[in-house]
Amino acid sequence: MGKFKGINQPAVLLSVLVAIAAARAFVWRGQGGGDIALGLGIGLLVIAGLIPRALMMANQWERAVVLRMGRLQAIRGPGIFLIIPILDQVSSWLDQRIQTTEFNAEQALSKDTVPVDVDAVVFWQIHDPERAALEITDYRSAIERVAQTSLREMVGSSLLSSLLSDRKTGDELLREEIGRKTSEWGVTAISVEIRDISVPDALQDAMSREAQAQREAAARVHLGDAELLVAQKFVDAAEIYAKSPAALQLRAMNIIYETTKERGATILMPTAMVDAMNPTALIAAMNKAP
Repeated sequence: MGKFKGINQPAVLLSVLVAIAAARAFVWRGQGGGDIALGLGIGLLVIAGLIPRALMMANQWERAVVLRMGRLQAIRGPGIFLIIPILDQVSSWLDQRIQTTEFNAEQALSKDTVPVDVDAVVFWQIHDPERAALEITDYRSAIERVAQTSLREMVGSSLLSSLLSDRKTGDELLREEIGRKTSEWGVTAISVEIRDISVPDALQDAMSREAQAQREAAARVHLGDAELLVAQKFVDAAEIYAKSPAALQLRAMNIIYETTKERGATILMPTAMVDAMNPTALIAAMNKAP
């Protein structure tokens, strides 16, 4: 709960200065100051001893829970504040910065009875120091337990496929559930992030084979669609060539050009294809075309 705090440097410095003044008072007594100097020196020594117990300082992000004779007196900080020694005590120092807690659910069963290990982290912040100090003994341990329980509940009510594919929804559900439980302690759950979801090796192999089979099936469907499209284009081209012999001859000439442009190649062509390259025959064919 943060009951212990480091050295309060301003209080220690002030205590040292008062102790030095007390030492000078004792020196003054030795020089003839009498009982007045003695009383002043003793009083300053007492004050020097009480200053570290009375003068407190809280950093900008800290809050101090002050109890007076066992009852809540005030929530102090940030800055320097005074308490009454013996009567008052600082029961705990609370850090109001955003903090993180890691938690996990080992071998939790999903809705479709698949054992999974889930690791997550919750970002939280104290918004009510009084509740955090008085309503619960150890809010850090409580946050971890609540987060772990909420994670197991979510895994048990979700399918493995939804856990793997939609983590954002799982993060939001966890944040709402954890925040609802911790708000009574003065703690706000800012966000929750699922870091890792692991499944047994045998199930990973089965899922990998299933995904591969689905990809192969999709590839075959796409290949069939492409074959159908190509066949349709060939049918359309055949209809055009049937209606226009000139277009067919031009296509034949293009094929001959494409096959003969490679150097060092020997090409055997039918006589009909050679005749197709005769300009006179080509013009006659174009004139006969409707």
